[in-house]
Amino acid sequence: MCAHNEADNLKELLPMLDEQDYPEYEVIVINDRSWDDTEEWAETSAVAFKHVHFMHIDKEYEHVTPKKYALTTGIRNAKHDIVLLTDADCRPTTDQWLKGMVECLAEDKEIVLGFSPYEKHGGFLNLLIRFETFYTAVQYLSFALAGRPYMGVGRNLLYRKKTFLNNKGFYSHLKVTGGDDDLLMNEIANKTNTAVCLNPDTFMVSIPKKTWKEWYRQKKRHLSVSKHYKIHHKIRLACLSASQVLTWIVGLVIFSLGIVWYPASLGYLIIAGGVFLIRLLSLWIVLGLASRRLYKTVGWFSIPFLDWVLFVYYIIMGVVMWSNRRKKVRWR
Repeated sequence: MCAHNEADNLKELLPMLDEQDYPEYEVIVINDRSWDDTEEWAETSAVAFKHVHFMHIDKEYEHVTPKKYALTTGIRNAKHDIVLLTDADCRPTTDQWLKGMVECLAEDKEIVLGFSPYEKHGGFLNLLIRFETFYTAVQYLSFALAGRPYMGVGRNLLYRKKTFLNNKGFYSHLKVTGGDDDLLMNEIANKTNTAVCLNPDTFMVSIPKKTWKEWYRQKKRHLSVSKHYKIHHKIRLACLSASQVLTWIVGLVIFSLGIVWYPASLGYLIIAGGVFLIRLLSLWIVLGLASRRLYKTVGWFSIPFLDWVLFVYYIIMGVVMWSNRRKKVRWR
C-alpha cells in the first residue's frame, strides 16, 4: 500500500494486516513523501511487527505520477509473486482477507477482483457514497463474471507480480492522475485470467469522504480516468448510464403529459408506466439481492429512491464533464 500522511490510519490498519491468518507474507508500506510522523513511527513502534516493511520515498518524478511510482517501487521489491493491494484508509473485516483472496487465484488465473464497501455512517452523503460505490461494484463484478472484466479497485485488488511486470506496469498511462487500478485492469484483465472474490471474509471496508467537496473532487478524478478505457468498454458503460437516465426521463415526461391529456392518453400512460415499473421492479430485486451478498451495503427499501438520486447524479456529472471539456477546447 501507498501512504501519504497516513500515520493515524497506519497505526490502526497495520496491526490488522500483521495478524492475517496466512503462513508466509510481507506487508510493504511505501511512505510517499509524508511530512507527518509516519517515518518516525515506522522507525520506532512499527519495527515490532512481524510482517511489515517500510519503504520511504522523498521526491517525485516528472515522467510518472507519485502513486504509480510508489506502487511500482513496492511491487518490484516484493519477495513473493502474489501482490494484494489496499489503501491506508481501509480495514479488513476479518483475519481471513489475505487467505480468502489468494484462494480465488486458481492456477490459470492472474487477477482477482475484490469488493470494498464504504463504512456506514449517518447522513444523505454517506448513503449516496455507499450506493454509488455499490452500484459500480455490481457493474464491474458482473461484467467480470460474464467474462468481460474492465476495471477493479485498488482498495482490494490482487494480481501476480509477473503479470504486472510482463505488461510493463503503468507504462501506457504513467502521467494520468489515477488509474493505478482501473486503467491497469482495463488493459490486462480478460475473461481467461480474471477471477472474482465474493467471500464476505475478504471484503475491505473503506473510510468514506466526509464532505460534499471532498467527494466531488474524488468523483471528478474517477470520471476523468474513465475516458482512457477501451472503446468497447466505454460504449457498454455509456449504454448502461443512458438507459438509466432515459428511463427516468421518458417515465417522468409521459407521466406528466398523461395527467395533462388524461383520458385521451390513458393507453400511452399505461404502456409507459408499465415499462417504467417493470424496469424499476427488476432493478429493485437484483440490487436488493446483490446488496444482501455484498455487505448489506444499502437497505432494500431505499433502492427506488437511490435509483432516482443516481439519475440526478448522472445528469449533474454529465453536465460538469461536458462543461470541463468545453473549457479545455476554448483554451486550446
